Amino acid sequence: MFRSNLVPLLSKQVPLRLTRAMSSQFQLRVNPLTGNSEWIVIEENDPESPTPSNTSQTALLATTSYLDMLNDSPRNRAYRQAIDKTVTQPCRVLDIGAGTGLLSMMAARAMGPPSSTTCRMVTACESYLPMVKLMKKVLRLNDMENQIKLINKRSDELELGVDIDSRAQVLVSEILDSELLGEGLIPSLQHAHDMLLVESPETVPFRATTYGQLVESTYLWKLHDLRGNEAIACDGISLVPTGFEDVLGVKPQQYAFHCDAIANEVKLLSEPFKIFEFDFSRRPESGGETELSVKATNDGRVHAIISWWILQLDREGKIFYSTAPRWINLPANISHGDWCDHWKQCVWFVPGEGMSVKKDKEVFLHAVHTDISISYNIKSPESRNTSMHYGVTGRDFRLILPPERIAIYGDSEWRQTMFDAISNVLQGRVDPLCIVADDSVFLALLIAHLSKTSHVMSFFPGLQDKGVQYLQAVARANNFSVDRVEYIKKKKTELTVHDTHQKKVELLIGEPFYYGTDNMLPWQNLRFWNERTMLQSVLSEDALIMPCKAILKACALSIPDLWNSRCSLSKIEGFDHSVVNSTLGACGELPGEQEGPCLPYFIWQCGDVKKLSEAITVMEFDFSKPIMPSHGKTQVEFAEPGICHGFALWIDWVMDSDDSIVLCTGPDKRYWKQGVKLLAKPVEVGKSSSAVIEAWFDPSTGDMDVRHAFS
Repeated sequence: MFRSNLVPLLSKQVPLRLTRAMSSQFQLRVNPLTGNSEWIVIEENDPESPTPSNTSQTALLATTSYLDMLNDSPRNRAYRQAIDKTVTQPCRVLDIGAGTGLLSMMAARAMGPPSSTTCRMVTACESYLPMVKLMKKVLRLNDMENQIKLINKRSDELELGVDIDSRAQVLVSEILDSELLGEGLIPSLQHAHDMLLVESPETVPFRATTYGQLVESTYLWKLHDLRGNEAIACDGISLVPTGFEDVLGVKPQQYAFHCDAIANEVKLLSEPFKIFEFDFSRRPESGGETELSVKATNDGRVHAIISWWILQLDREGKIFYSTAPRWINLPANISHGDWCDHWKQCVWFVPGEGMSVKKDKEVFLHAVHTDISISYNIKSPESRNTSMHYGVTGRDFRLILPPERIAIYGDSEWRQTMFDAISNVLQGRVDPLCIVADDSVFLALLIAHLSKTSHVMSFFPGLQDKGVQYLQAVARANNFSVDRVEYIKKKKTELTVHDTHQKKVELLIGEPFYYGTDNMLPWQNLRFWNERTMLQSVLSEDALIMPCKAILKACALSIPDLWNSRCSLSKIEGFDHSVVNSTLGACGELPGEQEGPCLPYFIWQCGDVKKLSEAITVMEFDFSKPIMPSHGKTQVEFAEPGICHGFALWIDWVMDSDDSIVLCTGPDKRYWKQGVKLLAKPVEVGKSSSAVIEAWFDPSTGDMDVRHAFS
């Protein structure tokens, strides 16, 4: 259900990186400036006064999608209606992945007024301790502590006769992600049907059906076909050389994506088609497959399969919830929901340049599901009986990068920017020693390509051995000897001139890009500044640092859909949730001086968005000096009237000392996430309005404290 930029994927049913110790748990997080893993303590007790461990928990929970989910009114209403129809008398109810306890409270209320008969008839299991703590608060606030039995376990850890007295007659659950299966829906249902539920139980939801559509989209094609896109570039670098088509690419999987944002860039090549159906009231199979014959509705090239699902919440088929893109004409009894970030559509990339189709001709789609994912294989009638493999062919490894990174590496403008910057700094340098501080395979190749006498040392902090294997594989195709690129396994703090062959480093560079940090805030890539500082002892006096500096930029936004998905909660279908606002990072109505967090988003995918001001500079970070605390303050003049919901913040990377080559990562650049600081309350502004933005950067944590004030 939610992704955090501090920890790996967490969910209500997917195993957590937690270890138990008496009355506390320890959870792994990553320090954004060092890349080092750290443990934070999650205490079992729940003191009201903030402590360091509580602060860490709050910061972590604010990055999840719980708040967005709880603000999804169509979802909440559909569940309430279905539970009211299903739970019409006292019965045993099991809630898997209870979260804040909303579904459990709905079920308890549906049984009628509290009595000795209905006491603790609802069992709620929730494995994630911070959510257990929040749920206890919510139950207490709504005077339902005695009606619901809360168990801090995964559902497959529950034991009949120990945790629950008897099998449940009704299952309520919301363990769904954008793909449907990624939160462990199938294994959770299997165990529940085997061990926890009566035969033929009632379930809410009752059924889920996945659908798909064939599309042509240049944008989606750029997110995965690096070979096809870099053919347009004229820099002589081959990230995917001929014969090495499988050496670098995206993972063959479905990617959650706000497809409405590219509605004008999509050519539909088929009608929607049904793929899989999952009946929650029956024990599901771990795997399944189907082959569909899909008729093309237009000439074109299939670049992707866009998929979504429709949830039938009641047995009779009267209550539905859909994640379909808005261009889909839904039946009259199913409506499109509001914009939300917790459930999106999914995109499956058709390999390479895609497959050409002709109108009215058939395309054969082979769909397979495991217990946690769905994948596809698309064939023309001519290749229907041939085997197609969408993965590695004949290689021991494959370098897997995020789709946006593939698109950046294939972007001619970005590549030209890097080419110009590196060419300039290498002029006049003989046998330069260069260090690539981050995970950029492109820059390592570019230096070796442009300077035949250079020696390149790469840290590859995230890619590690895979980065080296990749460079070794493509070195000859890029016309340089593999021994000119060296992988440094030492920590940056331990590096000496002995490790650099008694030479001082003349060029220290980065994009910056750190593998595995896709959900980090833009300024957390200032890790490059921290690493430059750690390498001070091996830098020559005239060493060139690239980028030379970073600029924190900002602009004012009207962004109502995102604001509404993150706003403070009051009552949800009659249940008070105000107690969770502070912990979940809501905007508006927080206690005292507390403000909501900055969170990372692709702003262009955030529904209705309008810029209300020009981009302004908040502060600069000079990489010629060691990392230090920084402060900036600037005034925002509004250029457009409207309702201001917050500010976008991003980093522009200045690649040269003349400030002539600048890499912008702002809202207009769709391959980078920006930070969003939402206001406590939206403010109506005119062209004469102004605001002040002030920011403080803490080099010990990598955090940026952003404040604002309206004139």
